[in-house]
Amino acid sequence: PLESFYKKIESINCMKFGIKIKNIWHDNEMYQFRISVSDGISFFVNQVYVGYKAYDDLISELDRFKNKMHGGIYDLNLGCFGSEYASGALSARFHFLDRGKIHVSIHTQSEFKDFGEKNVASEAKLYFVSEPALLDNFIQELKNLKASQSDQAILEIV
Repeated sequence: PLESFYKKIESINCMKFGIKIKNIWHDNEMYQFRISVSDGISFFVNQVYVGYKAYDDLISELDRFKNKMHGGIYDLNLGCFGSEYASGALSARFHFLDRGKIHVSIHTQSEFKDFGEKNVASEAKLYFVSEPALLDNFIQELKNLKASQSDQAILEIV
C-alpha cells in the first residue's frame, strides 16, 4: 500500500501544471473525463460526465474566445455542481486581463459521498496564468481527443 502511494505522489509531481482532461470512458452519448487541476502547489482530481454536444460547444466556444485578447471572458463548465448530479464538476473562468496573458480561475467539486450524517463533496479553488499559444495547444488537443487521436488535453500554466 505505501509503495503505490509513493508512485501516485511521483506521478502527481510529474504532471504538467494547469488543467488536464483525460478521457477515461465514453459511449454513444457522453464522455467520462478525469480532470486534474494544479496551480503548481495545490492539486485536485475529480471525474465529470460530459455529453457530446456540450463537448462540441466547448471546443467551438474556446476557438472563438481565443481571438478576444482585449478583455474577453469565457466560462468553461464541465459536469454539474450539487449532490443531485452524477460525479463532479469543473468551472473555469478564462479572462484576458493582461495583454498576452490568460488568467484562469477554477472551482472544482468531487462526487458527493456520505460522511457521518451528511452528504458532502470535496471542493477546491485554484488560480493560475496561461498564455494564448498554450490555449491554442489545448484547443487542438481537445479536437484530437474528440477525433480519438489522443485521450487527453492539457492547458499548461506559464
